[in-house]
Amino acid sequence: MKRRSLFKLAMAAGAAGASGWAGAKTKPVLLKPKALRAGMTIGLVAPASPAPERDEVHFGLDIIRSLGFNAKAGRHVFEKNQYLAGSDAQRAADLNSFFADPSVDAIFCLRGGYGSARLLPLLDYQRIAQKPKVLLGYSDITALLNGIQGQTGLVTYHGPVAAHGLTAYSVAEFQKVLQPATLSEPLVIGAAPEFEPRPGRLDKANRLTVIRGGTATGRLVGGNLTVLTSLLGTPFEPDVKGCLLFLEDIGEEPYRIDRMLTQWWLAGKLQQLSGIVFGKFTEAKSNDNSFSVEEVLRSRCEALAIPVLRGTMIGHVPDQTTVPLGVMAELNADAGRLTLLESAVS
Repeated sequence: MKRRSLFKLAMAAGAAGASGWAGAKTKPVLLKPKALRAGMTIGLVAPASPAPERDEVHFGLDIIRSLGFNAKAGRHVFEKNQYLAGSDAQRAADLNSFFADPSVDAIFCLRGGYGSARLLPLLDYQRIAQKPKVLLGYSDITALLNGIQGQTGLVTYHGPVAAHGLTAYSVAEFQKVLQPATLSEPLVIGAAPEFEPRPGRLDKANRLTVIRGGTATGRLVGGNLTVLTSLLGTPFEPDVKGCLLFLEDIGEEPYRIDRMLTQWWLAGKLQQLSGIVFGKFTEAKSNDNSFSVEEVLRSRCEALAIPVLRGTMIGHVPDQTTVPLGVMAELNADAGRLTLLESAVS
């Protein structure tokens, strides 16, 4: 090997070691952060796109306070660098410092957008594993949720971001997962919000579709389909063997959803799953010369011989549940039910 190549290899190894990123390794032990309780301090970070105005950050801090917590802004949360909320080093520094800070009990993300995956080689995974804390977000934050969960074993949480606020439904789902009354009771998550039907009026927006019936158990893994697909072939792609995969997306036309699911199929990933939970695919516009989203999901998943359910409250919708990555769950597609079989916190 040439001297220049050896130098580059050594530099890459040093950078990985400094961040605690081990690359290929054995699967880590599952770590659960402490349950949240009123009065704890929540750190607010912006790992992806910036707030369009400074008041959005202050709004996010106020949302955290409205939930009964103290709020602490990341040092660089007001930064802007084109479509990123500051440099990669700044955004990673906020995450690393909050995991290391003993005064911070949990970390909420301000918003999604783009940029989270750029931070994965810069995170201090050894420190994160030593200081397990709740990390909450969705959409582009999918990269962090899966990267951290895979590298450290820490349970991470796909759920609301602070900039959008939380509906009454989202607060209730958040509280039963992260502030449970007991750590021993199984929890049903993602069921449709309460709706009072009357003659001629039913809840059309939150109906469930059984793509394939059956019941299966497995550890939860997933998030935004586009972001998760971008992790395939990297050291941060999730190990999905025997898992329940949950997926959602926004603004993707059916052919693009088809393309991404086909990539998962060609990579042999869909065939490894125990079940699939599709959330909401919002703003999935198509023309007359197009398969529907349902037709795409059926064509990619019906032949898998595993339960597949569509329509749970996961995704870019005001009413969304909080899904803990890494914990054991049961999918009963026929009953339209996703149940946590163990506590998501300690």
